[in-house]
Amino acid sequence: MDQIVDNSALPVRVPLATRPRSMLQSLRDSRENLLSILPEIATRQPMVSGRTGLRWHMVMEPGAIRRMLLENVDNYPKSVVTKNLLEPAIGDSLFVAEGAHWRWQRRAAAPVFGHRNVTALGPVMSHAAARAVDRIGAAGPGRAVDLAQEMVTTTFEVISDVTFSGGEAFDRNKVHGAIDAYIDGAARTSLFDILGFPGWVPRPARIFSGRAVRDMKAVADRAIEERARRGHEGVPDLLDLLLKAEDPDTGRTMSTSELRDNLLTFIVAGHETTALTLAWALYLCAFDPAVQDRARAEAQAVLQGRIAGAEDVPNLPFIRQVVDETLRLYPPAGIISRTAQKPDVLCGREIRPRDTVMIPIYTLHRNHALWPDPDRFDPERFADRKAIERYAYLPFGDGPRICIGASFAVQEAVIILATLLSRFRFAPVPGRDPKPVMIITLRPQGGVWLTADPA
Repeated sequence: MDQIVDNSALPVRVPLATRPRSMLQSLRDSRENLLSILPEIATRQPMVSGRTGLRWHMVMEPGAIRRMLLENVDNYPKSVVTKNLLEPAIGDSLFVAEGAHWRWQRRAAAPVFGHRNVTALGPVMSHAAARAVDRIGAAGPGRAVDLAQEMVTTTFEVISDVTFSGGEAFDRNKVHGAIDAYIDGAARTSLFDILGFPGWVPRPARIFSGRAVRDMKAVADRAIEERARRGHEGVPDLLDLLLKAEDPDTGRTMSTSELRDNLLTFIVAGHETTALTLAWALYLCAFDPAVQDRARAEAQAVLQGRIAGAEDVPNLPFIRQVVDETLRLYPPAGIISRTAQKPDVLCGREIRPRDTVMIPIYTLHRNHALWPDPDRFDPERFADRKAIERYAYLPFGDGPRICIGASFAVQEAVIILATLLSRFRFAPVPGRDPKPVMIITLRPQGGVWLTADPA
């Protein structure tokens, strides 16, 4: 039996649904916070099913999740809702594509994110961490700083530098603005999405964001074409590597539009998700000073006043545990949604074709059957990674479609977090706790306001 816990001693969390909601209620609530439609019972059950216009199932049992993501993966392609949300911005890229088109792109792109290439990009992450130190320090001791916005700035510097380094044709501000405009408005769930309408049916909000998306794609196309003509000196960036990437089975390379869609995918996914992880990690460290002190001691002992680099990551195990526990409590992608193609059985329950089958990562990571005292912040859970049941912890998904940039994201998060904790002591600002809200990603609404004093 779970112990009664003082909620004030727990970090912020999403209030989950405690009673059934109509389809219109679900739509209204999902547009404000997609996680609010998750039932509280999903933190205590292996599977929850229902009907809100369409049949749906939420799966929290690791064996059933393994079947969905690995053993019977072709039966569970990304849901219509997911595709309708993202295709206007990132096309038929790795994140959205299915079948043979996905497989060849994955084969071509996988070496780009190999250990050697990711490690070689470490200096870009270190330089961004150093600039973040300067910006935060400039605010002065005792001054409140929105670390959520700071981390967005920092990780966008990283992803733009490792994607289009030295490219004058790439207008960072224009691309960043277009991404934010799309996510903030057009990417919210539409009633048409809930009802399963096909993607060609116009969504009013997306009509208004169309120009920003077209401009963003045009900027990326120009940068790709310029690089193909002029080349690039120095350490190869992601664009260089993708221009040379080819399917080892067929020798096929990516067209300009395929390069653009995948680069925009990496930009969208590669800066916001890591920024969110860092913002939530700093919030949690401020929430728990004992954890922060231990992490700082480790970082200072390893770095000795330096900015962290890729070579330091293996020597920062507790910082990595803080990152892992942050991803458990606040996974950037709080829900994975699939559409069943053929009949199946999960947890002894019938799955029919066209059923929506979700893995609610947020409730999976807080399921009482899988995690002791699941709402508590405790990096020690990850002291022995082998003891964590694989399909109980899915911050990057799993199976053949596991996030291709997972090692890049973890390396970046550890470098930046270690650097910041070694230089500053963070404390919460009373009355300004963030509110976890998911539209596409799990954001801290209102920002993460902390004071940062020299350590």
